[in-house]
Amino acid sequence: MASFSDIEVEPIAGTTRLAGSLTVPAGAPGVVIFAHGSGSSRHSPRNRYVASVLTEAGLGTLLFDLLTQDEELDRANVFDIGLLAERLSQVTAWLRAQPRPEPIGYFGASTGAAAALWAAAEPGAEIGAIVSRGGRPDLAGPRLGAVTAPTLLIVGGADPAVLDLNTEARAQLRCANDLAIVSGATHLFEEPGTLAVAAELARDWFLRYLGSTGSAG
Repeated sequence: MASFSDIEVEPIAGTTRLAGSLTVPAGAPGVVIFAHGSGSSRHSPRNRYVASVLTEAGLGTLLFDLLTQDEELDRANVFDIGLLAERLSQVTAWLRAQPRPEPIGYFGASTGAAAALWAAAEPGAEIGAIVSRGGRPDLAGPRLGAVTAPTLLIVGGADPAVLDLNTEARAQLRCANDLAIVSGATHLFEEPGTLAVAAELARDWFLRYLGSTGSAG
């Protein structure tokens, strides 16, 4: 894959063209696809901040809208984890079809984390690593046990309900995994310095697994 600097792209999912932003530094060991949560988009300032930390570390990133504007009008689509996971898998296939595809990781926030885990559990997914920030991995349900990609769950220490859900979901994972609790952070990691900590944890996880093994699936 050629070296890009924040190129606007149109990933194709089935017959649907989506809007995305792709950045691949020269020599990137892998590309991280972002799956945003409900009510968010590729313009999410939190995800874009995390993406900037990853690209500064030499990793590629792809931020895209999981749904078209028309699809978002139906609120049921926003919470349809199966649909979001299928869309993510299709975009992953699109990315792999580009020249010199790199190992691929997933970064999911909120419901996007469930979609990432669901997609990674599909046979032949071959995802190298997954990071969930303030995610709802529990919504991936029984598919959690089929995930093979090393998975990091990042949760705010001041987000007790989601912390409980992540702890329960982690118990169902059979892959290499870890739970990182960011002290003082609530669900959106809006407290000073907390998003930076989450981004650094994600960076280190992806560099560890995408930079060495390339794929664990």
